[in-house]
Amino acid sequence: MNARFPVARIVLIAALVVLGGGGVASADTQPTYIAYGSNPAAGNSFVFAGTRFYYETYGEGVPLLLIHANGESIGSFKGQIGDFASHHRVIAMDSRGQGKSDLGTAALTYEQMAEDTNALLNHLRLSQVKVLGWSDGGIIGLLLAIRHPEKVGMLAVMGANLQPDAAYPWAVDGNLRVRNRITAQLTTSKNPKPLRLQLQLLDLLGKQPHIPLTDLAIIMAPTLVMAADRDVIRDEHTLSMFHAIQKSQLAIFPGATHMIPAQDPSRFNRTVLDFFDRPFAMPDTKDLGWFD
Repeated sequence: MNARFPVARIVLIAALVVLGGGGVASADTQPTYIAYGSNPAAGNSFVFAGTRFYYETYGEGVPLLLIHANGESIGSFKGQIGDFASHHRVIAMDSRGQGKSDLGTAALTYEQMAEDTNALLNHLRLSQVKVLGWSDGGIIGLLLAIRHPEKVGMLAVMGANLQPDAAYPWAVDGNLRVRNRITAQLTTSKNPKPLRLQLQLLDLLGKQPHIPLTDLAIIMAPTLVMAADRDVIRDEHTLSMFHAIQKSQLAIFPGATHMIPAQDPSRFNRTVLDFFDRPFAMPDTKDLGWFD
C-alpha cells in the first residue's frame, strides 16, 4: 500500500514535502539536493525473467539494501539515503510494478518480490548485504532472509507483518473501502491500467502475506524488529515476530507512527545505524545475577 494503507500515503507525501529532497552538505555547508528515485547519476537497471527493474546506488562500504513500502519507490527513503551512504554502499530498488520498475506478467506477491530482490543481488554479484525494509519492504526482507539466508548478513524491519489480519481493524476496513471504490471506478474508467495495478497493490495488503510464525526460526541473521507505539500493525504481532527470531532486538518508537522514517528520519536513522554498525548483542536482565 502506499506505505501500507492508502490513508497513510497522504501523510507520507505531506511529510516528504516538509522534509524536502534528500541532500548532502557541501564544503560551504549548503545542502545539495538529490532527486532520490529519479537520479540518472546513480540510477541503473537490469532485467530479471523478462521484467526490467530500476535501482540506484550511493556511497561506499558494506552494502546496505533498502526495500520500500507498498505503492512507493526509492524516493520514499530520501530521509535515509544520505545518512546511510556516509556509512555504507546503499542500494535501493523500485519493487515490481512500482516506481520505475516494470510490472511484468507475474502476479504481485511478496514471494515474487523477494525473488526479484535476490535477482538484484545476483546482478550486482553481492554475496551478502545488510537489509532494511519498511512496511511491505520489511515483509520482503523477512522472506529474503527465509528463502536466501546466505544473502542477509543483518536485517532491520519497520512495521512488517506476517499475516493480513495483523493490522488493526480500522486499517483492514479502510483498505477494503478503498478497494471497493477503485473497483467501482474501474467499470467506467477510460484508463483502467493504473486502477488495476492499484487493486493488485491493495490485494497485497488485504490478502497477503501468509508467513508462518515458525518460519522466522529459519532466520539466522541478527534482526532488529521495529514498530511505532501507534503503528498500523498490532503490538502483539510485532512482539511475536521479535520472540520468534533467534537473534533479535526490539525497538518501539515512542510517540510515533508507522511513518516515522519520513516523519522523524533523524531518530529512525540513528536507531538503524546503531544496530547495523555496533557488534550485535542480546544482553538479558536475568544474567545480571541479582538472585544468585
